[in-house]
Amino acid sequence: MAAVKACNILITGANRGLGLEFIKQLLKDSSQKQHIFATCRDPDGPKSEALRELTKKHPNVITIIRLDADDPCSIKESAKKVGSLLGNCGLNLLVNNAAKMANGNIQTSSVEDMKNTFNTNVIGPLLIIKEYLPYLQAAAKASGIPGMSSNKAAVINISSLGGSMTRMPPMYIQFPELPYCISKAGFNMLTVLAAEELKADEILCMALHPGWVKTEMGGEKAPLESKESVEGMLRVIGSLTEKQHGGFLDYTGETMPW
Repeated sequence: MAAVKACNILITGANRGLGLEFIKQLLKDSSQKQHIFATCRDPDGPKSEALRELTKKHPNVITIIRLDADDPCSIKESAKKVGSLLGNCGLNLLVNNAAKMANGNIQTSSVEDMKNTFNTNVIGPLLIIKEYLPYLQAAAKASGIPGMSSNKAAVINISSLGGSMTRMPPMYIQFPELPYCISKAGFNMLTVLAAEELKADEILCMALHPGWVKTEMGGEKAPLESKESVEGMLRVIGSLTEKQHGGFLDYTGETMPW
Protein backbone atom coordinates (compact mmCIF):
# COMPACT_ATOMS: atom_id res chain seq x y z
CA MET A 1 0.00 0.00 0.00
CA ALA A 2 1.32 3.43 -1.01
CA ALA A 3 1.32 5.61 2.09
CA VAL A 4 0.22 9.23 2.11
CA LYS A 5 3.37 10.98 3.34
CA ALA A 6 2.19 14.58 2.91
CA CYS A 7 3.28 16.68 5.88
CA ASN A 8 0.50 19.28 5.90
CA ILE A 9 -3.01 18.12 5.01
CA LEU A 10 -6.32 19.98 4.93
CA ILE A 11 -9.65 18.15 4.75
CA THR A 12 -13.01 19.88 4.37
CA GLY A 13 -16.16 18.41 5.88
CA ALA A 14 -13.96 16.69 8.45
CA ASN A 15 -16.43 16.43 11.33
CA ARG A 16 -18.33 13.34 10.12
CA GLY A 17 -18.65 10.67 7.46
CA LEU A 18 -15.76 10.24 5.05
CA GLY A 19 -13.95 13.37 6.28
CA LEU A 20 -13.77 12.08 9.86
CA GLU A 21 -12.73 8.63 8.64
CA PHE A 22 -9.89 10.20 6.62
CA ILE A 23 -8.54 11.74 9.81
CA LYS A 24 -8.90 8.53 11.83
CA GLN A 25 -6.93 6.54 9.27
CA LEU A 26 -4.24 9.19 8.79
CA LEU A 27 -3.70 9.15 12.54
CA LYS A 28 -2.93 5.42 12.46
CA ASP A 29 0.37 6.06 10.70
CA SER A 30 2.14 7.61 13.66
CA SER A 31 5.53 7.22 11.96
CA GLN A 32 4.74 10.16 9.70
CA LYS A 33 5.27 13.74 10.83
CA GLN A 34 1.93 15.10 9.69
CA HIS A 35 -0.31 17.97 10.64
CA ILE A 36 -3.98 17.77 9.73
CA PHE A 37 -6.18 20.84 9.40
CA ALA A 38 -9.69 19.49 9.95
CA THR A 39 -12.26 21.96 8.70
CA CYS A 40 -16.01 22.03 9.19
CA ARG A 41 -18.94 24.44 9.19
CA ASP A 42 -19.59 24.43 12.96
CA PRO A 43 -16.63 23.23 15.05
CA ASP A 44 -18.52 23.84 18.33
CA GLY A 45 -21.78 22.19 17.29
CA PRO A 46 -23.11 18.75 18.28
CA LYS A 47 -22.21 17.21 14.90
CA SER A 48 -18.53 17.98 15.53
CA GLU A 49 -18.27 16.24 18.90
CA ALA A 50 -16.42 13.19 17.53
CA LEU A 51 -13.88 15.46 15.82
CA ARG A 52 -13.35 17.46 19.02
CA GLU A 53 -12.75 14.26 20.99
CA LEU A 54 -10.23 13.08 18.41
CA THR A 55 -8.44 16.43 18.57
CA LYS A 56 -8.19 16.23 22.38
CA LYS A 57 -6.35 12.91 21.99
CA HIS A 58 -4.03 14.26 19.26
CA PRO A 59 -3.64 18.00 19.94
CA ASN A 60 -0.23 18.18 18.24
CA VAL A 61 -1.50 16.58 15.04
CA ILE A 62 -5.01 17.99 14.46
CA THR A 63 -6.11 21.62 14.29
CA ILE A 64 -9.83 22.30 13.84
CA ILE A 65 -10.59 25.23 11.55
CA ARG A 66 -13.99 26.75 10.83
CA LEU A 67 -14.71 26.62 7.10
CA ASP A 68 -18.21 26.86 5.63
CA ALA A 69 -18.07 25.96 1.91
CA ASP A 70 -21.23 28.08 1.38
CA ASP A 71 -19.61 31.22 2.77
CA PRO A 72 -16.83 32.97 0.78
CA CYS A 73 -15.81 35.04 3.83
CA SER A 74 -15.44 31.90 5.94
CA ILE A 75 -13.25 30.31 3.24
CA LYS A 76 -11.03 33.39 3.07
CA GLU A 77 -10.71 33.60 6.87
CA SER A 78 -9.86 29.90 7.14
CA ALA A 79 -7.07 30.30 4.58
CA LYS A 80 -5.59 33.22 6.54
CA LYS A 81 -5.63 31.19 9.75
CA VAL A 82 -4.13 28.07 8.16
CA GLY A 83 -1.53 30.20 6.37
CA SER A 84 -0.40 31.71 9.68
CA LEU A 85 0.16 28.19 11.07
CA LEU A 86 1.83 26.56 8.06
CA GLY A 87 5.17 28.31 7.97
CA ASN A 88 7.33 28.06 4.85
CA CYS A 89 6.57 24.42 4.02
CA GLY A 90 3.16 25.16 2.55
CA LEU A 91 0.16 22.87 2.17
CA ASN A 92 0.89 19.49 0.59
CA LEU A 93 -2.57 17.99 0.33
CA LEU A 94 -5.99 19.62 0.01
CA VAL A 95 -8.97 17.25 0.11
CA ASN A 96 -12.21 18.88 -1.03
CA ASN A 97 -14.62 16.54 0.71
CA ALA A 98 -17.47 18.77 1.96
CA ALA A 99 -20.64 18.28 -0.10
CA LYS A 100 -24.40 18.71 -0.04
CA MET A 101 -27.03 16.22 -1.25
CA ALA A 102 -30.46 17.05 -2.67
CA ASN A 103 -32.95 14.67 -4.26
CA GLY A 104 -35.45 15.45 -7.01
CA ASN A 105 -36.16 15.40 -10.71
CA ILE A 106 -37.09 18.14 -13.19
CA GLN A 107 -40.62 18.31 -11.79
CA THR A 108 -39.71 18.32 -8.10
CA SER A 109 -36.30 20.02 -7.79
CA SER A 110 -36.57 23.50 -6.32
CA VAL A 111 -34.55 26.55 -7.26
CA GLU A 112 -33.25 26.56 -3.69
CA ASP A 113 -31.99 22.97 -3.98
CA MET A 114 -30.24 23.78 -7.25
CA LYS A 115 -28.57 26.88 -5.80
CA ASN A 116 -27.58 25.21 -2.52
CA THR A 117 -25.98 22.16 -4.13
CA PHE A 118 -24.14 24.29 -6.68
CA ASN A 119 -22.89 26.68 -3.98
CA THR A 120 -21.54 23.89 -1.77
CA ASN A 121 -20.38 21.41 -4.40
CA VAL A 122 -18.93 23.73 -7.06
CA ILE A 123 -18.46 27.35 -5.99
CA GLY A 124 -17.19 26.37 -2.53
CA PRO A 125 -14.41 24.07 -3.79
CA LEU A 126 -13.47 26.60 -6.47
CA LEU A 127 -12.98 29.33 -3.85
CA ILE A 128 -11.15 26.91 -1.54
CA ILE A 129 -8.67 26.04 -4.30
CA LYS A 130 -8.27 29.75 -5.09
CA GLU A 131 -7.61 30.82 -1.46
CA TYR A 132 -5.28 27.91 -0.65
CA LEU A 133 -3.37 28.02 -3.93
CA PRO A 134 -0.47 30.13 -2.58
CA TYR A 135 0.18 27.49 0.11
CA LEU A 136 0.03 24.65 -2.41
CA GLN A 137 2.45 26.56 -4.65
CA ALA A 138 4.78 27.06 -1.67
CA ALA A 139 4.73 23.30 -0.94
CA ALA A 140 5.45 22.43 -4.58
CA LYS A 141 8.43 24.80 -4.64
CA ALA A 142 9.75 23.69 -1.26
CA SER A 143 9.74 20.00 -2.19
CA GLY A 144 12.55 20.23 -4.72
CA ILE A 145 11.24 17.02 -6.30
CA PRO A 146 10.32 16.90 -10.00
CA GLY A 147 6.95 15.60 -11.19
CA MET A 148 3.67 15.39 -9.30
CA SER A 149 2.49 13.49 -6.24
CA SER A 150 0.12 13.84 -3.29
CA ASN A 151 3.13 14.09 -1.00
CA LYS A 152 4.41 17.14 -2.87
CA ALA A 153 1.31 19.28 -3.60
CA ALA A 154 -2.12 18.03 -4.60
CA VAL A 155 -5.82 18.85 -4.77
CA ILE A 156 -8.05 15.80 -4.39
CA ASN A 157 -11.71 16.45 -5.19
CA ILE A 158 -14.04 13.86 -3.66
CA SER A 159 -16.57 13.57 -6.45
CA SER A 160 -19.20 11.00 -7.33
CA LEU A 161 -20.47 8.58 -9.93
CA GLY A 162 -23.49 10.88 -9.85
CA GLY A 163 -21.44 13.44 -11.78
CA SER A 164 -20.61 11.00 -14.59
CA MET A 165 -22.53 11.76 -17.78
CA THR A 166 -21.78 8.23 -18.96
CA ARG A 167 -22.65 6.20 -15.87
CA MET A 168 -25.45 8.20 -14.22
CA PRO A 169 -28.28 8.20 -16.83
CA PRO A 170 -29.03 4.44 -16.56
CA MET A 171 -29.19 4.83 -12.75
CA TYR A 172 -31.28 8.02 -12.71
CA ILE A 173 -34.70 6.37 -12.22
CA GLN A 174 -33.36 4.47 -9.20
CA PHE A 175 -31.49 7.52 -7.86
CA PRO A 176 -33.42 10.71 -8.76
CA GLU A 177 -30.85 13.19 -7.43
CA LEU A 178 -30.89 15.81 -10.17
CA PRO A 179 -29.56 18.82 -8.17
CA TYR A 180 -26.73 16.75 -6.69
CA CYS A 181 -25.79 15.09 -9.99
CA ILE A 182 -25.71 18.35 -11.93
CA SER A 183 -23.55 19.96 -9.25
CA LYS A 184 -21.15 16.99 -9.24
CA ALA A 185 -20.85 17.15 -13.03
CA GLY A 186 -19.87 20.80 -12.54
CA PHE A 187 -17.41 19.74 -9.85
CA ASN A 188 -15.84 17.30 -12.32
CA MET A 189 -15.42 20.07 -14.89
CA LEU A 190 -13.86 22.26 -12.18
CA THR A 191 -11.37 19.43 -11.55
CA VAL A 192 -10.42 19.17 -15.22
CA LEU A 193 -9.99 22.93 -15.69
CA ALA A 194 -8.17 23.39 -12.37
CA ALA A 195 -5.78 20.64 -13.45
CA GLU A 196 -4.97 22.69 -16.56
CA GLU A 197 -4.23 25.78 -14.47
CA LEU A 198 -2.22 23.95 -11.80
CA LYS A 199 -0.07 21.98 -14.24
CA ALA A 200 2.60 24.70 -14.52
CA ASP A 201 3.11 24.69 -10.74
CA GLU A 202 3.33 20.88 -10.66
CA ILE A 203 0.32 20.70 -8.34
CA LEU A 204 -1.54 17.44 -8.93
CA CYS A 205 -5.32 17.73 -9.27
CA MET A 206 -7.82 14.90 -9.77
CA ALA A 207 -11.29 13.64 -8.87
CA LEU A 208 -11.97 10.60 -6.72
CA HIS A 209 -15.21 8.61 -6.41
CA PRO A 210 -15.49 7.05 -2.92
CA GLY A 211 -18.07 4.44 -3.91
CA TRP A 212 -21.59 4.24 -2.51
CA VAL A 213 -20.81 4.56 1.18
CA LYS A 214 -22.91 4.04 4.29
CA THR A 215 -22.81 7.60 5.65
CA GLU A 216 -25.44 10.21 6.49
CA MET A 217 -25.36 11.20 2.82
CA GLY A 218 -25.09 7.71 1.33
CA GLY A 219 -27.79 6.17 3.51
CA GLU A 220 -28.17 2.81 5.23
CA LYS A 221 -28.68 0.84 1.99
CA ALA A 222 -25.17 1.63 0.77
CA PRO A 223 -23.01 -1.52 0.48
CA LEU A 224 -19.70 0.08 1.47
CA GLU A 225 -18.45 1.04 4.94
CA SER A 226 -16.53 4.30 5.41
CA LYS A 227 -13.46 2.40 6.60
CA GLU A 228 -13.16 0.37 3.39
CA SER A 229 -13.81 3.38 1.15
CA VAL A 230 -11.23 5.59 2.85
CA GLU A 231 -8.64 2.81 3.00
CA GLY A 232 -8.99 2.49 -0.75
CA MET A 233 -8.92 6.23 -1.39
CA LEU A 234 -5.79 6.71 0.71
CA ARG A 235 -4.14 3.87 -1.21
CA VAL A 236 -5.02 5.61 -4.48
CA ILE A 237 -3.98 9.07 -3.23
CA GLY A 238 -0.63 7.74 -2.05
CA SER A 239 0.12 6.19 -5.44
CA LEU A 240 -0.80 9.17 -7.65
CA THR A 241 1.67 10.59 -10.18
CA GLU A 242 1.42 13.07 -13.03
CA LYS A 243 -0.16 10.24 -15.08
CA GLN A 244 -3.38 10.64 -13.08
CA HIS A 245 -3.32 14.46 -13.18
CA GLY A 246 -6.72 15.70 -14.38
CA GLY A 247 -8.14 12.19 -14.05
CA PHE A 248 -11.20 10.61 -12.42
CA LEU A 249 -10.64 7.40 -10.42
CA ASP A 250 -12.67 5.45 -7.89
CA TYR A 251 -11.56 4.18 -4.48
CA THR A 252 -10.16 0.99 -6.03
CA GLY A 253 -8.01 2.90 -8.53
CA GLU A 254 -10.28 2.13 -11.50
CA THR A 255 -10.56 4.92 -14.10
CA MET A 256 -14.06 6.41 -14.15
CA PRO A 257 -15.75 7.75 -17.30
CA TRP A 258 -16.63 11.45 -17.27
